[in-house]
Amino acid sequence: MPTARGGAPAGAGAHAAPVTPAAGRAYEAPEILSLLAAPHVGHREVPRARQIFVNRNLRMDKIELVGFDMDYTLAMYHLQQLEELAFGMTLARMISALGYPQQLGALHYDPAFVIRGLVMDKLHGNIFKMDRHNHVGRCYHGRRPLPHEELRRLYRDEKVHLSSPRFAWIDTLFALPEASLFAGIIELLEGEGQTIDYEKLWADIRESIDTVHRDGTLKAEVKKDLPRYLVKDPELGPALHKLRSGGKKLFVLTNSLWDYTDAVMSYVLDGVLPEYPSWRNYFDAVVTGAAKPAFFSERRPLYALAPDGARAGEATSIERGRWYEGGDLPTLERLIGIGGDRVLYVGDHIYGDILRSKKSSLWRTCMVVEELEPELAWLEKNQDALAEMARLEALRVRIEDEISVHRSALNALDRRLDRVGDPAERERLEATRRRDKAELEVLRRARRDADERVHELERALEEGFNPYWGLTFKEGHENSRFAEQVENYACVYTSRASNFVFYSPMQYFRSPRAAMPHELAAATRMSPWGDEHGAPLAGDRPSRVSKASK
Repeated sequence: MPTARGGAPAGAGAHAAPVTPAAGRAYEAPEILSLLAAPHVGHREVPRARQIFVNRNLRMDKIELVGFDMDYTLAMYHLQQLEELAFGMTLARMISALGYPQQLGALHYDPAFVIRGLVMDKLHGNIFKMDRHNHVGRCYHGRRPLPHEELRRLYRDEKVHLSSPRFAWIDTLFALPEASLFAGIIELLEGEGQTIDYEKLWADIRESIDTVHRDGTLKAEVKKDLPRYLVKDPELGPALHKLRSGGKKLFVLTNSLWDYTDAVMSYVLDGVLPEYPSWRNYFDAVVTGAAKPAFFSERRPLYALAPDGARAGEATSIERGRWYEGGDLPTLERLIGIGGDRVLYVGDHIYGDILRSKKSSLWRTCMVVEELEPELAWLEKNQDALAEMARLEALRVRIEDEISVHRSALNALDRRLDRVGDPAERERLEATRRRDKAELEVLRRARRDADERVHELERALEEGFNPYWGLTFKEGHENSRFAEQVENYACVYTSRASNFVFYSPMQYFRSPRAAMPHELAAATRMSPWGDEHGAPLAGDRPSRVSKASK
């Protein structure tokens, strides 16, 4: 007799046929469970900090062309060294060319004080962080926390419109020195009693930092000492090779010009794998001077470059091994012969790389967020605190519900006491009232202690990671505005481009099932309704409020 699940009869011996699951339930087969428990094919678990996280399903078997930004994507920098260089060169130019006082030369770059996702208020000289609802949380004037009353007056009584020219959003790692200079100069000069035109200060900082980037002086310094400023990621070459082996074409699309691109990419990739003696062997097209985000929204000619970098006329085709400059999205798609959602673009700039390409095309997007690695390591280190916070959050819901029930019951008792004439009944109700008031006080004390403990844990978790701004992806218990934009515009996101080495070039990146609050498991809620607030449904048990009103 076969078993109920269709397998061999009991006692059939060691060579009996394997148990077969019911039709349509192959995922329950013992072979599947065995394979998942101990796969026979060689593999390695992907460290959480190196995983690719999914906002929108992405089937890599449908991707034919993968493009990469260069700076902070293919080329990773030693951030503090590069930011200190940009900070110092910008400050020196402000002093020498724009007449800022010499004492500003004493300012030093503080990498902890600036993170991506901050907003500059050019009208009031403030720096703040927002959550996903555009609610302003932490805020500084110079290097000093803005008093709560002032914060409320400026940012809570009216809606903050980030599209206004009054605000500037720090959405790229390149911009961190700008925010540090803005805060540092305000702190120093106002500390000396000087009055500052904040809008002019911001404009001067922007003009100066743009100049040191545009005239090549900053990049010239980087090229003099590439090991000091650039990270050599040993897994980048193998990751690119894996994509190529999966049949993908690869291209570089960078705003940097050809000479800097060649120097940086040569340092990062040349000779990493014997199959690719030059970095250019990895790529089917290299487009420099792309002027993103304009590349995605404007029409500009694509030029072929001569070996010396001079323009050699408008490109009519794209050939491996040649350089190109400028161009636009339709031209690139037409000349490569691949477009739409068959293209995956990998970049680090939420606006220039991700948002604009998403809004202007069907390209799929992968955002590189270096901040993921330290933040995930910190969260993993603090798992016990996170678990305690989650437990206390659920407990607070129950306590607050019970407080509401008790308050409603006491209101009903008060109304009943106003009407009752019988002394014995009054005494009984008074005893119930005293008991409920004592219980309510116990509940309020429990809520207060739970609130304090949650705030203590949250403060330690946030300030332990960054004493000024907390976690990059959070603002209080909400996602930060930066996190919200990553979620909205990046199909997938990860800490570095080389993380593709851990995955098959045919990988199906599946996003978790989206859930609204009403779909999530939650603590049982209690409603303080009673006879005076509406009758219970048939079969419902009367609440304490209903009993107290009788």
